[in-house]
Amino acid sequence: MGLFNFWKKEENLFNESITIEETRFVVLDTETTGFDYENDRILCIGALILQNGIIAIENSFEVYLKQDHYDKSTAQIHGILKDLLIKRPDELEALQQFLTFLGDSVIIAHHTIFDITMINKALERNGLPHLTNKTLDTAYLYKKTLIQSHLFERKDHYTLDDLADKFDISKKDRHTALGDAYITAIAFLKIVKKLMEKKEITLNSLFKL
Repeated sequence: MGLFNFWKKEENLFNESITIEETRFVVLDTETTGFDYENDRILCIGALILQNGIIAIENSFEVYLKQDHYDKSTAQIHGILKDLLIKRPDELEALQQFLTFLGDSVIIAHHTIFDITMINKALERNGLPHLTNKTLDTAYLYKKTLIQSHLFERKDHYTLDDLADKFDISKKDRHTALGDAYITAIAFLKIVKKLMEKKEITLNSLFKL
């Protein structure tokens, strides 16, 4: 499929009648040089396919990008060194690889707006349109599982660590793109299970919560 035909094709493929189990989700995370959408850059994109309740570890996606911009302070978090001795494609090539892996899948991420905005900014820099995939945010969905009561204090923001602790998910590979995508995928499955304890949940209803 040609890269410039991707967006038009994607718009026609999504079918809202498809079930959660049948849906091909791509759970993703990005590691970046910082949190400034304009000036910071993506260092790594990690993604996993989630379908039929199965996380396809053997078919994962991970790409480290060659970037001129680098921030030593954030390297203490993600551990990605400037002179990392692995093959790193330039931004355009990395984006092309990711788009091929992503296809028309529904995107799941934790605090989705950050990852999607960083990817869209990279697409802009390379003269490409923004992503049009539907998205789900585990940070938002998790809040929908919580009991609303004055006896229970809810936080405004729940981190991926919060979800890992809540659902007893290992944080062994925390702060790597692929490791965080894996934690997010497990958290999503746990969240959907909890939501279904209250009422029947469809794919379409997840977007409307």
